[in-house]
Amino acid sequence: MIDTIFVDLGDTFRVIRKDEAYSHAARKRICDLLGVEADPDTFYHEVIEPRYDKYREWALTFYCEAPVKVLWTRWLAYDLPRERVEAAADELTWAYRKTKGERVVTDGGIETIKELYHRGYTLGIVSDLVGTEEVDDWLDRDQLRPYFKTVQQSSVCLIRKPHPAIYYYALEECGSRPENTCYVGDNLNRDIVGAKAAGLGMTVAVQYPGKKPQTVTDENRPDHFITHFSQLLDLFPPR
Repeated sequence: MIDTIFVDLGDTFRVIRKDEAYSHAARKRICDLLGVEADPDTFYHEVIEPRYDKYREWALTFYCEAPVKVLWTRWLAYDLPRERVEAAADELTWAYRKTKGERVVTDGGIETIKELYHRGYTLGIVSDLVGTEEVDDWLDRDQLRPYFKTVQQSSVCLIRKPHPAIYYYALEECGSRPENTCYVGDNLNRDIVGAKAAGLGMTVAVQYPGKKPQTVTDENRPDHFITHFSQLLDLFPPR
């Protein structure tokens, strides 16, 4: 009965490739944009990251993503010149994302998405992340935009999983029914719980090798676990 598949991005369809030089350059860019004369790594670890932890606590409490200008002027750089911070907010956010490493599509991901599309499934992205430009740039660069009928980002709709509303936005844009939709994600307490709250008919959790095990409960238990993205092809035959 499944005709629609929504996927998460972070640690599901895309993974982080660690590169210290790449991350250091991003930290330096944050300092340059803010006009901060400090060691980039020290400023990042002692100032930006503790402040982001406070922001994340707020975001997870209220299931909300703040607009990037608010993120930087209220939480991350509230003690620096407001006009400068607001003007650089988009680029600052993209640089912050890069401090974690380079995000690339997981092994077999592109081939799997294309095959599911050709098998007749409606595909969409429902993802929590900060920033509004990164995903659009990536979809165009990897030429993946034609395969996704909806792209819902918490940074755009300002709602985070597990709030069911972000799933409803995706369903409405696709014209899909919840009971005929599957969600694929990695975080049991956000991705799976949220999908169930929205009434989706099926849930799949990815558990890539090396990732920290999660506690499985009746509330967050998915219908299936997979260890490689391409295993979705075993679950979804041609329609």
